[in-house]
Amino acid sequence: MHHEENANLLETMRHSASHVMAEAVLSMFPDAKFGIGPATKDGFYYDFELPRSLTPDDLGIIEKKMKESIKAKAAFIKEDISKEDALRLFESQPYKIDLINDLEDETISIYKQGSFTDLCRGPHMDTTKGIRAFKLLSIAGAYWRGDENRPMLQRIYGTAFESKDDLNEYLRKLEEIEARDHRKLTKQLDLISFHEEAGAGLAYWHPKGGRMRVLIEDYWRKLHYDGGYEIVFTPHIGRAHLWETSGHLDFYKDGMYSPMDIDGQDYYVKPMNCPFHIMIYKTKLRSYRELPLRWAELGTVYRYERSGTLHGLLRVRGFTQDDAHIICKPDQIDDEILRVLDFSLNMLRGFGFEKFKVELSVRDPRTPDKYAGSDSMWQQSEASLVKALESRDLPYERMEGEAVFYGPKIDTKIKDALGRSWQCSTIQFDFNLPERFDMSYIGEDGKEHRPYMVHRALLGSLERFFGVLVEHYAGAFPVWLAPVQAVVIPIADRHVEYAQQVANDLRKDDIRVETDDSNERMNHKIREAQIAKVPYMLIVGDAEVGENTVSIRLRNGENLKGQSLEVFKDRIKSVIISKTTSM
Repeated sequence: MHHEENANLLETMRHSASHVMAEAVLSMFPDAKFGIGPATKDGFYYDFELPRSLTPDDLGIIEKKMKESIKAKAAFIKEDISKEDALRLFESQPYKIDLINDLEDETISIYKQGSFTDLCRGPHMDTTKGIRAFKLLSIAGAYWRGDENRPMLQRIYGTAFESKDDLNEYLRKLEEIEARDHRKLTKQLDLISFHEEAGAGLAYWHPKGGRMRVLIEDYWRKLHYDGGYEIVFTPHIGRAHLWETSGHLDFYKDGMYSPMDIDGQDYYVKPMNCPFHIMIYKTKLRSYRELPLRWAELGTVYRYERSGTLHGLLRVRGFTQDDAHIICKPDQIDDEILRVLDFSLNMLRGFGFEKFKVELSVRDPRTPDKYAGSDSMWQQSEASLVKALESRDLPYERMEGEAVFYGPKIDTKIKDALGRSWQCSTIQFDFNLPERFDMSYIGEDGKEHRPYMVHRALLGSLERFFGVLVEHYAGAFPVWLAPVQAVVIPIADRHVEYAQQVANDLRKDDIRVETDDSNERMNHKIREAQIAKVPYMLIVGDAEVGENTVSIRLRNGENLKGQSLEVFKDRIKSVIISKTTSM
C-alpha cells in the first residue's frame, strides 16, 4: 500500500509542477496558448503555442520563476463552474475550448494557483510548496492531440521527486541513458547510419555493423537448424489478391505502402512474411506425417510509421524480422509451444540477457464475438501457453483484452543493463490465416483437417534488437560479437613488421584483428582503440619483439603481463566460444 500511496503522491506533485511551469511560461509569454500538462511515469510535460521557439536557456529562466512560485506557497484552489462559464473563461484559449467542447459534463472543474487558472480534474498538492525537488529537462515538438494535421506545439518536459537525492539519482540515470543512446554510439562506432535525404527510417549498415549483423544471423541460423527448423526465402512484393486474402488490405492498410503497378496489377511491398509461407505450404497436399513444419525466415518487411514516431533503430520503416511459422496438428501444440519458449529464452541468453518479463495476452471475455476462431480453440491455445510458462516456472502477467483478434500470445520483454524492458520475442497463435487461406492436411483418418499455426519472432527485428544490444552493452560488445576483437599497436616504426606478423597469425584463427601502424604516439593509439571499444589491445615494442610475446591491455584499462601469442590465442578463443561477457 505504501508504494501505491508514494506513486500517487509523486503523480500529484508532478501534475502540480506542470501547472506551476505553465504559470511561469505565462509570465514570460502573456499571449501563450495552452495545450495539456499531465503527469507521466517519470515526470510531467506541458504543451504550448508560443510567439517564438524556446531555447535551452529559456528552461533556466522558467525554472527560476517556478522556484519563486514554490517559495510563495500559493494554494491550489479548486472550483466547479458550468460548461458555459468555462467556455467564457477560456475564450482566448482555443485548445482549452477544444477540450471543453469534448466534455459531456455540465459542471467542469478548474484549478487556480497564483496568477494561473487551468481546466483540470486534479488532484493537486495543497500549496506550491509541496513541490519538493524538480528539474526541467528538454523541449520537443508535439502535434495537438497527436494529429499531424493539427498545429505543432512546443512541449517542455520536466520531472519532480520527493527529495533532492531521488532527483539527482534520476538525473544520473538519464545521463547514463544518454551515454548509451544507440543513435550516438552507432555513429561513433561507425556501425550504422540514416539518410533523411534518401528516405527516413531506413538503416544503412556500414562494414563494422554489417560484420556484427552477419555474426548475429549466422548464430541465429545455426540455432534454427539445430532446433529442427528449415529456413525459407520469400519475395519482397506480392499481388493485391494475396493481401486481400490475408486480410491485410482490410485490417492493416494504414501500415502498408502505396501499391505499384505491374502489368496493370497492384503489387504491395510486404509488411509481413506470413502469407508467403502459407503459399509454400499450399504447393502440395500435406499429410499429418509431415507435421509439425517449422519454417523460419530473416524476412525484410516495410511498414509505414509516421515520421514523428521514427527513433533510430528502435522505430524504423524497413526492418528484417526473424520470423518463423509453426504449422502443426492440434495434438502437437503443447509440445511445440514449450519447445519454442525454451528456444526463445535460450537464444536471448546467448546474447547475454538473463532477466525477462513475460506477458500473456488473452481475449476480453466480455466480447468473444470480436475474435476469430472458436471458443474451444481459444481455450486450448491459452491453456497451451499457460502450461508452457508454468512448466518453466516463468512468472507472467495476464493481459486481458490485449490479444489481437486472431489469437492469444506470449510476449517476452528483456531487461537491459539499466533495468529497462524491451519487447523482443512473440509467440502468437493464429486462427485467422489458416481459415482465410483454407489450409489443410490429410489426417490419419484420410480426411482433411485444419492445422494450427503459430507465428514466432525471437529477436523481433534485427534492427531494433541491434539498437537494444548497443544500449545494453554501451557499445562494449562481448568479444564474440565485437566487430574488431583485437588491435595490434606497435610502439615505434621498427615494430610494425612484427605487429603485422602477429595480426596475420591471429587472422589464421579467424580472430578479427587490425594493426594501428599510424604515426601517432602509442598513448593516442590506445585511446583510439578504447573509444572504438575494442576488447583487446596488443602492444608490441622491443621487449615483445625480442621475446616473441605481446603485452595486453583490456578496454577497461586493465593491463595483463606479456604472454606468448599462443597463450593469448587460447584465451581469446575460449572467450569467443563460450560467448561470455567477461574477458
